[in-house]
Parts: sequence; C-alpha cells; structure tokens
Amino acid sequence: MKKYKFILLLAAVIGFSSCGDDFLTNHPTESQEAGGAATEGAILSNLGACYQILLFDSYANGNYNSIPLLSDLRSDDIFKGGGDAGDQGQLYRLSQLDATSTELPMGLWQIYYSGLSRCNNVILACENAVDVPEAKLNQYKAEAHFLRAYYVHWLWKFWGNIPYFEQDLPAPYMAKQYTADEIYKEILEDVDFAIEGDKLPMRTTAVNDGRVNKAAAMMLRARVVMYQKDQTRYAQVLSDMNEIISSGKYRLMDDFASIWVKEGEFCDESIFESNQLPEGKTWGASWQGYGTNLPAFISPNGLSGSDTFIGGWGFAPVRAAAWNMFEEGDERREGSINHFEDGTYTVRFQNTGYFMAKYAARKGYNPPPGDIDLNFENNFRIFRYAEVLLNAADLMAIQGVAPSGITAQECLDQIRFRAGLPSIPATAANVKLERRREFLGEGLRFWDLVRWGDTSILSENLPAYSSNRTWKDYCKYLPIPQSEIEKTDGEFLLKQNTGY
Repeated sequence: MKKYKFILLLAAVIGFSSCGDDFLTNHPTESQEAGGAATEGAILSNLGACYQILLFDSYANGNYNSIPLLSDLRSDDIFKGGGDAGDQGQLYRLSQLDATSTELPMGLWQIYYSGLSRCNNVILACENAVDVPEAKLNQYKAEAHFLRAYYVHWLWKFWGNIPYFEQDLPAPYMAKQYTADEIYKEILEDVDFAIEGDKLPMRTTAVNDGRVNKAAAMMLRARVVMYQKDQTRYAQVLSDMNEIISSGKYRLMDDFASIWVKEGEFCDESIFESNQLPEGKTWGASWQGYGTNLPAFISPNGLSGSDTFIGGWGFAPVRAAAWNMFEEGDERREGSINHFEDGTYTVRFQNTGYFMAKYAARKGYNPPPGDIDLNFENNFRIFRYAEVLLNAADLMAIQGVAPSGITAQECLDQIRFRAGLPSIPATAANVKLERRREFLGEGLRFWDLVRWGDTSILSENLPAYSSNRTWKDYCKYLPIPQSEIEKTDGEFLLKQNTGY
C-alpha cells in the first residue's frame, strides 16, 4: 500500500511554494525571521521544504532532471532515444559526452542549489531553537546535514568545482567557488555529523518512511568516499557496511521484480527512497507536486497489448549489449528490462526494442485528473541493501581492503543466489559485472566506470545508433552553465571547468 503519512506531513508544513529564481538566496519562513528564535513548528516547516527537493527528481522548472536517467545517459547501458537527436537535444549532447555550457541539463543545478539553501534554513533554525527536546533537535540537525550533503554531492559529481555556502548571502547572492577536493571535504563533514552519536535510527518506523536514517547516511558516505577514491576512508566505509549488515534491519527481497511495484516501496531492502504520489505536478507550475515524470519519459511510445505497462515517450532505450550481459536464468534481466515485440509500439530514435522496466509506466500508477505524464507514483529507490553488499565486495575484491566481517565471496553469493544464479569467484571483474547487472537503470554505472578508471569503455563509433563519442578526462565534469557564469563577477566570478 502506498505510504502517504510522511509526504502529507510535508505538504501540510510547507504548502509546496515556489523555489523562486534566486537559488542562492536563503529565505526565512513566515514563522521565523532570519536569525530569530525558532519553534519546533518552524524547524519542521523548513525541514519539510528540504525533503520537497527529492520530489523534483524528474521534472521541475521546465527541465527533465531525473538523476538515474541523466547519470545513465553517459554510461554504456542506454541511448538517448526520443523523437530524434534534437528532441531534448541537451540530453543527446550529454549522452555523446559533448555537452556545452549552453546545452546541458540545467535543472540539476537549479534544483540542488535550492536544496542547499533550504537545508541551510533548517540548520540556522536549529541553532536558534526554543523549547525543542534535545533528542528531536539532534535528529532534525542530522536530517538537514544529510540532505545538504546529498544535494551537494550531486552538484559535486556533475560539476566538481562549484560555489558553496552555509550562510545567508547578501545581494547580489554570489558565493565562493570551491575546488572539487574542497567540496568533498564539506560533504564528508555533513555526512559524518549525521552518522556520529546515533542521532538517527538505523531504520525508521513505518510512519516515518521516507525520512533519513543512519544507514542512508552511511550509504552516502560510501558513495562519496569511493567516488573520491579516498583510500584513507575505505576501512571506515567497509565498517559502515558491516554495521548495516549486522544490524539485521535490512535484507534482500526474495523476488527481485517485486522491489519495483507499489507493494515493494519501503520494503525490507529499501534503505532510502523518495515518496512520490500521483498528483500535484502541472506543466504550468513545475515547482510543485508529488509525482514523477520518469516513467512516461522512458516507456515506449504508443505501446499496445500489455496487461501491465502503458506507453510513454520512448526515451532511454536499453542497449542490446546490456540485455545480453545477463546469464540465462538471471531473474534480474526481465526485472530490469522490458523487451517489446515490433508492432506493439512506435519505433523512435535509437530504437533497440528494449526499455527500462524498474521505473516503467504501469497501469494505475497515474490516475486522472491532472497532468498524468508528470504524476506517476513510482518512488525512486535511492539506496537499497543490495548496494551495501556490493559496496563491501567492491572494497575487498577491487580495492584490496582486508575483510573485517563478511567476505567478498559471501556478499557476491547473496546477490547471485537471489537472482537465481550459482556462485562464482569474487574477482574484481566479476564484482564489476555484478554491479552493472544489479543496478541497471538506477544511475550507478557511469559513476562506477569513472571511479574504477574504466572510462575507455565509453568511447564508441556506432553509426547505426547515431552514437559517436570519445572519452576525455575532462568529461568527468560537465561545463559550468554559462547563464550562471554571467550572474557572477569580481572575486566571485565562476571559472569554467577545464576542457570547455
């Protein structure tokens, strides 16, 4: 059953107001002036606004911004698709590794800076709290620090060298630009704060599904540390994975496909996910609502004859190589990819016949009224227990960290046994392939290739699919948006990333 309680609490306290254009501006709420005393209600109002940003991970401010989609477009798992190369041309350029400062997914920049500003509001309010029990205050602080780290870590991954701020900015709202290494340290400070001192439970109770927990903070620390290739922190991250495993709070679901339907939301494998509802987003007011557009975006155009799935726009077709990488009998193949026969849908650009299944458009997931293409209720599974096991296997089998509990072989076996497959040796190559199979369509593949140094895979010349691209080291980061550079000057003038 869909979990409404937490998301409706957010709606009540924040009213889903507009983010506005000045994303570097830290706006106080009506119930608390900047720097003034903050009641628990004022803190919760600000905290609700922070969580709201999670619901913009598909469409906001007139942009298509899905994190798993925009991450995977640069991988070797999917093509751009859609009507033609010019249909959402900025996404095609992203997929071809040749984004420019004027043609790139701008929405991510705007959304996550809004998230940073909103999280600053919570932390400021907590510093001026009045009559708030200490345990609750520590929890609110930890949630805000985690969310700030989560939002900034996406800006860091996509752009690297970015502006950062933790206080109100005076007009004209410009902030210092930090290097990627400096941003890494800021993210870790927030994540460490959220984890230390047991401010958060390892897993939330059902009534709080959708709220941050300690396991989610540990998972974010793992992603950030492993992407940075910070060997000084590897043992700590492996210890985090062992703590999540030994807690007994999570487990692999027996049926892989069951994770991705309504009934699989907030299941025992889910560590942290967004909480979408099929209502509220409109084409005319795209900074509001609860729904997601991703299912319509990635589903085949004009689909007919399916008892389960409905049609969409035909973006992000899955490459045949991704379908073929699965062993015979691997239950994750059909759980991750839909294979539709010719004649059951309208063929579009870069068609392969394969489409992503995890977040596919399903019947009954976007009931009218409203703009139904924007309001599917598919939650985005941000962290799940399978990643805990494969992080641990990665650290031991690929990075060489000494086992301190479960072994890489035991981790890999659990993943494969759930998929209906036999044990294979936990070599570096096998762990890498298992991560690709397990997380197809979840936005992890590109980042894995970068941190492993396997980016030569991304260069290709595929005339039949209009894909001709060459990886260069500077492609790790996107160009800083030109429109944002033009807003700055003097000591705050944004410097463009190398190579652009």
